[in-house]
Amino acid sequence: MKDLKGKVSVIMPAYNEEKHILHNIEETVRVFDQFSCNYEIIVVDDGSLDNTYEEAIKAQNKHANVIVKRNMINRGKGRAIKHGFRFAQGDYIVFLDADLDLHPGQIKGLFDIMKREDSDIVIGSKRHSASVLNYPKRRKIISYFYNLLVRILFASQIKDTQTGLKVFKRKVLDSLFHVILVKRFAFDVELLMVAHHIGHRISDAPIEINFGREQKIGRIRVIDILNTYWDTLAIFYRMYLRRYYIKTLSEKSGI
Repeated sequence: MKDLKGKVSVIMPAYNEEKHILHNIEETVRVFDQFSCNYEIIVVDDGSLDNTYEEAIKAQNKHANVIVKRNMINRGKGRAIKHGFRFAQGDYIVFLDADLDLHPGQIKGLFDIMKREDSDIVIGSKRHSASVLNYPKRRKIISYFYNLLVRILFASQIKDTQTGLKVFKRKVLDSLFHVILVKRFAFDVELLMVAHHIGHRISDAPIEINFGREQKIGRIRVIDILNTYWDTLAIFYRMYLRRYYIKTLSEKSGI
């Protein structure tokens, strides 16, 4: 990535990560220093109930290219990412989950694919044939059926929307974020489906997941699953019945 033209902004949404956040930010700094590119890391504490914010501030005080922001109450991953984007100066935007189940060293592979395929977006995909997965079977089942629903509803060939590692050219988010309404887990689906719907080129990349949570399926609750399905149906309604996204984007562009 030494020859990458432009700046990279890494947005890390975090919730109740006090035990790991300082180490994970330091590890991300170490990796990007090795990449030798111009970068910044924007950590957004999404209303954590522990000392995530205080621990993240330690990294900000140590590294000039680490920025820490905070939502005072938990608003959801999507809302946290949009908050972080307000402060991003990069030409490329990386979404990276703060738990680092997906190690930041994999980001270079996504940039390589973006360059090779001239993509606007590259997403880490659990369903890529070269991916290496180490996470609970129950979570695999949940992921499979949700992805199946998304592909049926939106007639999409995107193999995986929910993996927390993605790279965007800034122009994509500049043009789309104002129409993205979902604040929580279906945020990625809304963003990717709208981007796909209007013709942005999306590629997938192999990833390696090392699931580090003590819980069997992480912090996903039944109510989170139900809300995600409901939000996904709402996206379908806005896209195909109300044609909200196309109308709103057309109005902004003056078409």
